[in-house]
Amino acid sequence: MAVLDIVKYGDPILRKVCNQVSDLSNLDQLIYDMFDTMYEAEGIGLAANQVGQDMNLFIIDIAHTEESVEPCVYINGKIISSKGESPFEEGCLSIPEVTFEIIRPEFIHFKYQSIDGEWHEKEIGGLLARAIQHEIDHLTGKMIVDRVNDVARLPFKKQLKTLAKESKQRLNNLA
Repeated sequence: MAVLDIVKYGDPILRKVCNQVSDLSNLDQLIYDMFDTMYEAEGIGLAANQVGQDMNLFIIDIAHTEESVEPCVYINGKIISSKGESPFEEGCLSIPEVTFEIIRPEFIHFKYQSIDGEWHEKEIGGLLARAIQHEIDHLTGKMIVDRVNDVARLPFKKQLKTLAKESKQRLNNLA
């Protein structure tokens, strides 16, 4: 197992709609590495594109909260419907040290595949629903900065610009 580099704000992979996963047979190592990466960064969720992988896959572990939910892998996930509204302070591993109050639906009807290829549909609420919505945003090219207005982003303008510049430099070094 290994800790992977987390892609930061400004990297184009964070702005694209990720591809559906058609072959689930070789995902074990990536998933283990994603969990290691998420735990090392002290996060509760991580999307595949946050580690540079163009695939509709994410992991969540909120077991340390009051909710008794096992760590889970979600593949080819899609929110079918949602209801309610709830504000909550959210951060993002791809935008370190930046948090915004984000209003999201309180409950979702969610369809996804598990690692064994089985399809599941569930009604989900609370922190798990919020984390799923956050990760689905990643897989569809959205980030928390897109969910707030210019006034909310203003205090972080310099930090976001620096992250974007560093991402561009990193990509240039890889080319």
